[in-house]
Amino acid sequence: MALYDRISSIKGIGTQRAEKLAALGVETVRDMLYYFPTSVEDRRITKKVTDLVDGETTCITAIVGASPSVKRIRKGFSVYSVPLRDDTGVITAVFYNNPYVMNNFRVGSYYNFYGKIEHKFGKKQIITPIYEAYGVNNVTNNIVPIYRTGAQITQKVMVATIKKCIEEAGDSIEDFMPKSIIEHYNLCRADYAVRNIHFPTDYDAYESARNRLAFEELFLLQLALKIHKSSANKATVMPYENTDLEEITKKLPFTLTGAQNRVVGEIITDITSGTPMNRLVQGDVGSGKTAVALIAIYLTVKNGFQAAFMAPTSILARQHYEDLAPMLESLGYRTALLIGSMTKKEKTAVYEALSNGEIDLVIGTHALFQDNVTFQSLRLVVTDEQHRFGVRQRGALVSKGMNPHVLVMTATPIPRTLALIIYGDLDISVIDTLPPGRQKVDTFCIGENIRERMYNFIRKEVSENHKVYIVCPMVDENDELDLKSATSYRDNLANNIFPDLKVGLVHGKMKDSEKDAVMNDFAFGDTDILVSTTVIEVGVNVPEATLMIIENAERFGLSQLHQLRGRVGRGKDKSYCILLPSAMDEDIKKRMGIMTKTNDGFVISQTDLQLRGPGEFFGTRQHGLPPLKISSLLDMETLKKSSDAVTALLERDPTLKDEENALLKKRAESIYSHIDEYMV
Repeated sequence: MALYDRISSIKGIGTQRAEKLAALGVETVRDMLYYFPTSVEDRRITKKVTDLVDGETTCITAIVGASPSVKRIRKGFSVYSVPLRDDTGVITAVFYNNPYVMNNFRVGSYYNFYGKIEHKFGKKQIITPIYEAYGVNNVTNNIVPIYRTGAQITQKVMVATIKKCIEEAGDSIEDFMPKSIIEHYNLCRADYAVRNIHFPTDYDAYESARNRLAFEELFLLQLALKIHKSSANKATVMPYENTDLEEITKKLPFTLTGAQNRVVGEIITDITSGTPMNRLVQGDVGSGKTAVALIAIYLTVKNGFQAAFMAPTSILARQHYEDLAPMLESLGYRTALLIGSMTKKEKTAVYEALSNGEIDLVIGTHALFQDNVTFQSLRLVVTDEQHRFGVRQRGALVSKGMNPHVLVMTATPIPRTLALIIYGDLDISVIDTLPPGRQKVDTFCIGENIRERMYNFIRKEVSENHKVYIVCPMVDENDELDLKSATSYRDNLANNIFPDLKVGLVHGKMKDSEKDAVMNDFAFGDTDILVSTTVIEVGVNVPEATLMIIENAERFGLSQLHQLRGRVGRGKDKSYCILLPSAMDEDIKKRMGIMTKTNDGFVISQTDLQLRGPGEFFGTRQHGLPPLKISSLLDMETLKKSSDAVTALLERDPTLKDEENALLKKRAESIYSHIDEYMV
């Protein structure tokens, strides 16, 4: 049997079972060998019946004393009992709704059982145990792997199939890691790792195998991404020549911070290099990412090219337009807004002006990458709040120019090593300081018992000409979830609590034009209190807003809470955030405690990442990453080591032409060639 033979070539794997394995991503023998367990259980300890303790999970070896019996409790629910004994006592194996056990045991034969022990009515039972004939030791009396199978296939079948694959093809497992890296990082061999991740001789062997395979997976991923990145950067573009910033910096109402100047310097290096810029700017809420983007835009239009600025919502796009357009237009550069709520006539006028070069900068939403949008000379694409867009969406806009420079921004800061993987095609810049005068937002977590005091505080803030946000997790009432509804909450405030104040409502189900009208009235009109869903999470700038209240705060991730909190504290007045969780267990206390103790987005996002894991933290799209089988993006130590190993390898052999890297190059290119499958 060879590694790349179909899994159906294994004796006992028929068409039906092969289809079930294919649903798990297993089509070849190699796929089966690299279908790693999620954990292992130590089932080596076998106890005598007389020594069994109520509630423990353990192994026993016992003889079947009599034929199994069945008791039908009610329609659709039956209990099957198998009488067992050893030389110290008797016990019953109990199975629920499992008629197969009636024919699976031979009276007088010994079997191993692994399950939870219960003492009931003075008798001992082992509940729904895993079992096999004595001496087989596949799923008992051993360190046993536990696989993710769902309802597709049983653990017993998985174990037996993998054991067969190792017996038949284990000796042909290729080790593509260079010997120098294996020795430097004290890694075990590939064949040893595969055997011991499935069937470890002891826990040390399991850990050694797991360390090797996790390192290998993260190493390969980073190597593939670097190959992807280097191939993407082969294009050449005309370098920008005029990079004098005095004209635009005079227009800014503040002086750039040291961190902003550093990032601007990195951008200038990129745009004068003759290769396309692909740069991510990470910065906490309020750190001044938009000012950096403005400078990149200014340099682009000053050098005679067009720029596009894509925002995730029409509210944010309109705000960027209102902030940036006056500065650029005062210097003679033409700007336009392009959002979905504009009329067909308005859009057509923008399309024509972009196509013939009459517009230097266009700011918009997803409307920017529609088919009927064309540019005369698009040279810079700026994407705000990168996590709101898929890789392909960004690519759709980039494809409208000839190798344009790309600048993406995110206010969800994550550790640099992790960012290099998540945003593998981008260089990373970090704005790690806030502008002088940026307000610290005092944050409090309160209970329902002081809601009246909170309402009094709202009235006090409004009386001082301040504005208040109140965020609810849902738009409408939901009978199944006890969550605050923005609609009914707003009605209660307006009719019963603050009938003398103007209370607005904005949520994602409203038309863009309706949302814009509400937000404008809150920002520039006489709306005192704005009840909202998370539609206001990014970008809205209302300096008069000094109080943010978040209902059902436990329903939000820490990074999202921090983003919401960032909507206040943008002016000169003291600002506050009040968190109102509807429940308070230890986990919620811990998360709310973090929010009350720090305003540092890097600390908050790293804690959020650790608590929720990468999948939930980044969302289902995973930013174009292939799924990880055994490693974790939270394993910073292995991430760092594998990153260092990739860097050192490529410094020695940039094209992997050396003989010892031949297998590695082939494997990395295989991963690289499939990366696009995960980009959405």
